[in-house]
Amino acid sequence: MGPGGQETPRHGAADGPGLRRRTLLKAGAGLVPAIAGACGAPATGEGDASSARRPEEERDRSGTSDWRIRSQGPAAAVAAYADRVSVTPGEECGLYVSTTAPSFKVSAFRIGWYGGAGARLVWSSGRVRGRAQSGPRLLSGTRTIRAEWRRTMSLDTEGWPEGAYLLRLDTRDGHQRYVPLVVRSERGEGRTVLMHAPATWQAYNRWGGYNLYEGASGSYEKRSLAVSYDRPYDRDGAEKFMVYERPLVVLAERLGIPLAYTTGNDVHRDPRVLRGAAAVVSLGHDEYWTPRQRRHLTEARDAGTNVAFLGANTCYRRIRLEEDRVVCYKSSFKDDPCYTTRPAAVTADFRQDPEPDPESSLTGVLYEGYPTDAPYVVHTAGHWLYEGTGVRRGDRFDHLVGVEYDRVTPESPHPESIEITAHSPLVCNGRRSSSDSAYYTVPGGAGVFATGTMRWVEALTARTPHAGRVHGMDARTRTFVTRTTENLLHAFAEGPAARHRPKPDPNVKEMYEKGRLRDPRRLLRPGFRGVPAGEART
Repeated sequence: MGPGGQETPRHGAADGPGLRRRTLLKAGAGLVPAIAGACGAPATGEGDASSARRPEEERDRSGTSDWRIRSQGPAAAVAAYADRVSVTPGEECGLYVSTTAPSFKVSAFRIGWYGGAGARLVWSSGRVRGRAQSGPRLLSGTRTIRAEWRRTMSLDTEGWPEGAYLLRLDTRDGHQRYVPLVVRSERGEGRTVLMHAPATWQAYNRWGGYNLYEGASGSYEKRSLAVSYDRPYDRDGAEKFMVYERPLVVLAERLGIPLAYTTGNDVHRDPRVLRGAAAVVSLGHDEYWTPRQRRHLTEARDAGTNVAFLGANTCYRRIRLEEDRVVCYKSSFKDDPCYTTRPAAVTADFRQDPEPDPESSLTGVLYEGYPTDAPYVVHTAGHWLYEGTGVRRGDRFDHLVGVEYDRVTPESPHPESIEITAHSPLVCNGRRSSSDSAYYTVPGGAGVFATGTMRWVEALTARTPHAGRVHGMDARTRTFVTRTTENLLHAFAEGPAARHRPKPDPNVKEMYEKGRLRDPRRLLRPGFRGVPAGEART
């Protein structure tokens, strides 16, 4: 047991290469002997993986439409997790699999444009012998769930291009699951860095009955205080990636701009990928950050790297990465072992005591509430972000604001240069408020844009095949969001936006004149989010 009754994690090292999360449970448990040959099987299907390529070189390669899951089957049919959230090309990755089927195979699909196919098959295994592994283990001190399975196989990523991958497991009896994996970039100079959010994926993962929001009974009080990467993701295995990240990856690759890939975990560990980067993109649901990750991104912004926040509720939770775990006590922060000894490491919301630092000083906007569903209303129609969209002031795009939202709050820390480009009235739990899209610049030249709504990335696939949850958004909304995002990515790829795009026209006082805002100081009080106990479910 660790300090304050926490279990001391047994696997991996907190800041080791690639945040490797576990070692073999015991000597000799690494590889099922019968499948050793399958693990080294050559790439099959479309293309070859003989040499690593930059992401922009992948755009015009042929892809496959056969990368989606057709049948999940029962929960026990197949599940898996990898022992890293990311690897560099050529690094080995371990895969831990449990299945009721006699055998399965693994296919590695790189997500991208590929002429509209959406993915390319980079590697596939031969048939691997299946076995059912043990059930979830509950560590009582922090109510952490671990799978603690035996390692099934190794993946050699030699020649895999940098990018976002879905490993798809196909059982002999026709059931499938994903395992997400990022083949990360070590250098980002001159590139737009897509920053994936595995800490947030894990925070919402209910595999084994627990996550950072609820326990097996559904009770918030019995939630996990720390969640482990040593377990599969629930549902199809990649739900948060599919909804909030994949559409932007596909769009960015279609544009052909120089790209790099990383994760929030990796930015926490080593900020070198941000050095000299043209831009960093935080995707649609990126809630859980470490203070070090935030500091590294802020330093990159101040050095001239543009930043785009294409969601809402971003950088809201302050976490610790402890070896294989994401630690976040949230409203129970006084029980955090660091509370009396290391206040800056306490895992509360960034705006809460003991060391409040609201996210708006970085994002420009402050998270306010959940749930809502409202039209997105354009305010500054002539802004360069909206070029080519044909919008006029007051134009509305139904359902684009939701399910969580942010806005500029005059009483919270925010850059003086900030300009609100869209101002969308809404109602959240009976309370009238608004959502804001906002843009600001800093003296180093960087531009920063925040959408103020969590549905922005989802809207990129509205009214398309396999769109998933579109919340009633239509093709007109998709066209508007796509063109605006293209404008943003093209501009940010050119380098510090303040040097080649019109400067922002600050308008916060105009939008929030005295008397219009209702007790805004409440937004900085612990627990206020427009939902009971401050716990959003998205």
